[in-house]
Parts: sequence; C-alpha cells; structure tokens
Amino acid sequence: MRHRAYAAAAAVPDPEIPCITVADLGILRSVDIVDGVAVAKVTPTYSGCPAVLAIELAVETALREEGFEARVERVMSPPWTTDWITPEGREKLAAYGIAPPAAASNSIRALFGETQVDCPKCGAPETERVSEFGSTACKALYRCTACREPFDYFKCI
Repeated sequence: MRHRAYAAAAAVPDPEIPCITVADLGILRSVDIVDGVAVAKVTPTYSGCPAVLAIELAVETALREEGFEARVERVMSPPWTTDWITPEGREKLAAYGIAPPAAASNSIRALFGETQVDCPKCGAPETERVSEFGSTACKALYRCTACREPFDYFKCI
C-alpha cells in the first residue's frame, strides 16, 4: 500500500518544469501510511517558492485519486539542495533544454564567480551567463557561444 501511495505522489510533475517529477527533483521526501492516511512529506526548493502550494495540492490530489485519504506535510529542515535531484531528473532537464546544476556538495563557488555550464543542446562548454534570473528564480539564463542558442541553467543550491 505504501509503495502504491509513493508511486502516485512521485509521478506528480513539477508545475514550473513539467518534464521532471517531484521525485526526480528530490522534493518528495517520503510517503508513509499513518493510521490509514497517506502522509507525503515535501520540501520546497526554497522557502519563497511560488509553486509550493500547487505542488502540495497536486500531490494530495494524486493520492486521493489513487484512493487514499491524504495529507501533505511541508518539511523545511534539512533544506533542499540541488544534490537531491536524481540522475534521471538531471537527464530529463538536459533533454528538455535546461542545463542541470553542478553538484553543490562538490563545488567551490566564490561570490560573483562564473559557473561553468555546458550547453544542453550541443554540449559545448563555451557558454555565457546572460542574466542571473531565467524563466523562474531558480534558473539563470545562459547562451551558448558555439551554437548561439539561449538556455536556462538550473542554479546550484
């Protein structure tokens, strides 16, 4: 029963990046059955994420549609990190045209430092940041100087 509940919640797409699920993104922490209720624990990508309520409602709806009484709990600690994005999620982002983030746990970043981002379209490392903010606050806008295509980069957190 718990596996069926987890599968239902895990299949919910992110409303801002529909190519990736909440499980791929790593924000679905767990789904347990507690006193007959499917309790999903979700961590937002950041505290001000405008999609958090939409995500929580979508997870709750998915559980109810699968026949469960459902509750979603927001878990803020430990805070989400881009390291929680699954390898499959990173592949889906790249296939969608969004450069996946570098591993936060392995990177040394200086304030105002440039991040090396490979183009998700042609794979070239010759890219430049156009804007610190892309289509959402968690992405930056880059351009490939090899193929000249613009693309989003999912920022490392």
